[in-house]
Amino acid sequence: MSKQDAVAVKHVDTKPIDGQKPGTSGLRKKVTVFQQEHYLENFVQATFDALPGEKLSGSTLVVSGDGRYLTKPSVATIVRMAAANGVGKVWVGRGGLLSTPAVSAVIRTRSGGEAYGGFILTASHNPGGPHEDFGIKYNCDNGGPAPEKLTNAIYQNTTKIKEYWIADESLQVDLDKLGRTQFMVQHQDGKFGHFAVEVIDEVEDYLRLLRGIYDFNSLSHLLRRPDFKFTFDAMHGVAGPYAKRIFVKELGAPESSLLNCDPKEDFGGGHPDPNLTYAKALVAALGLGDKQPAEIPQFGAACDGDADRNMILGSKFFVTPSDSVAIIAAYAKDAIPYFSKGLKGVARSMPTSAALDRVAEAKGIKCYEVPTGWKFFGNLMDDNRCSLCGEESFGTGSDHVREKDGLWAVLAWLSILAFKASGSRKENLGDKLAKFAPGLHIGDKAKDSGSSGQLVSVEDIVKQHWMHYGRNFYTRYDYEGVESGKADKVIKTLLGKQGEITQVRNFVIDKADEFMYKDPVDGSVSEHQGVRFLFSDGSRVIFRLSGTGSSGATIRMYVEQYVAPDAGPEKLFADAAKALQPLVNVALTLSKMKELTGRNEPTVIT
Repeated sequence: MSKQDAVAVKHVDTKPIDGQKPGTSGLRKKVTVFQQEHYLENFVQATFDALPGEKLSGSTLVVSGDGRYLTKPSVATIVRMAAANGVGKVWVGRGGLLSTPAVSAVIRTRSGGEAYGGFILTASHNPGGPHEDFGIKYNCDNGGPAPEKLTNAIYQNTTKIKEYWIADESLQVDLDKLGRTQFMVQHQDGKFGHFAVEVIDEVEDYLRLLRGIYDFNSLSHLLRRPDFKFTFDAMHGVAGPYAKRIFVKELGAPESSLLNCDPKEDFGGGHPDPNLTYAKALVAALGLGDKQPAEIPQFGAACDGDADRNMILGSKFFVTPSDSVAIIAAYAKDAIPYFSKGLKGVARSMPTSAALDRVAEAKGIKCYEVPTGWKFFGNLMDDNRCSLCGEESFGTGSDHVREKDGLWAVLAWLSILAFKASGSRKENLGDKLAKFAPGLHIGDKAKDSGSSGQLVSVEDIVKQHWMHYGRNFYTRYDYEGVESGKADKVIKTLLGKQGEITQVRNFVIDKADEFMYKDPVDGSVSEHQGVRFLFSDGSRVIFRLSGTGSSGATIRMYVEQYVAPDAGPEKLFADAAKALQPLVNVALTLSKMKELTGRNEPTVIT
């Protein structure tokens, strides 16, 4: 391209806009807020200004999102601003689509890890549409979310910004067509620079990474078995193209296995959060709804809007995220080739149940307890301290990327099922239970398939785990959209009770505190990460304000009670809601939730 055809750069006068402080997963607001004049541009320029100019100049960035409403025009704006700020190249997923873990994979692996970082346009599991949620966050060259030092610098820049830089609208690219487009850019100082936009296959880099983690032959054998039925629900999010390519084209599952796998700007009018409340199609298909389908799959899974969260189900059986990460850790060395040499260590967020701790203790590996936010796991992984991690909020992942990864977790569970069916381990839960309760029903098993081995149900795998490690009964109550003042009052009330109350009903408080974390890698300190009440019987209740909403506040209340493996099946296999109700009542009493918020019940229970 000649200098005569160069794209001009202009500066635009602006002024600070209140409230552009990134939360744990970037900046999230309603679409109508992002549509305000200069809103997106201010935040993007503040991010560029927070990055070292010498590293940004001529660098490669990734810009893509989950396809929600406003994604494509936002990608176009950021690309033009990247050109104006001296970036040399931008990679964009076809259609502006890349899942959050795929962005991390592209940053870390494409062209030998060439990318300096990337912008991800997502509000994750929040609804999409003209009047719903939008979000943006910056990921660094390790593929992980920006650390607090950088997000604080970005926020400070938003409070004093006066102008931003953007290339004129002649810099246009067809985001639906694979290929590279070259531009010549003329900057304000009169100098010319080369700039390229490359629209890349949204699945390929991520798929290449997964092929090096899992045994695709074994997975394909499982998914092609006539006696194994599998269902995956993308909830009309970005996971859809990945599911079609991986499960159907690569592994041979029938297309009928997939639900809601066409990405939509409004997620089909649904709430793309993979839990028992919002993943209605999958819940019904797995026999957990009011009506029973004619045939129930042995395994079902769902991902959220940007494909970093997951939900795992068996036939009429729900696997809690806390149990899920613990079970993956227990089988990782045997079932997943990537972990064949063992785990370096594991980690969980503080509110996540201690089920993972018990696996780590049994296997003699370190288990870290960190605040909520994937960047804390990333530090441990970058220092080779952690191989596998998870959060109770349906997030599970490993050190293959620096984001939680929903499809990775689904493949991990399929790998466990394939391993159990391979005959490598002759375990029979019925025999184990015979001494406790002869004839106790624990779930349906598939018929023997000869050399392939007998399928083991998800329910059996979970119950075998409880029989070996014990069970951490666990639930989370979410109170969404609470007025910020009322939410703050709940936290202040809880903090005021620390040291004053030593017993609530029959539960004796051993310790009450506000969780604080000192990072063992960089020494940074994160305070005010949640209010905890730890009881003498090992139970816990925890309260924290979530940073993933777009308006108001979300109060999360976590309740956990441990039952040892020698308690026997009657206690281990009890209904979780009934088992936890006394402790739930204690938590509600401590927090004065109803009195202070006016809420008679939570928005969601998981």
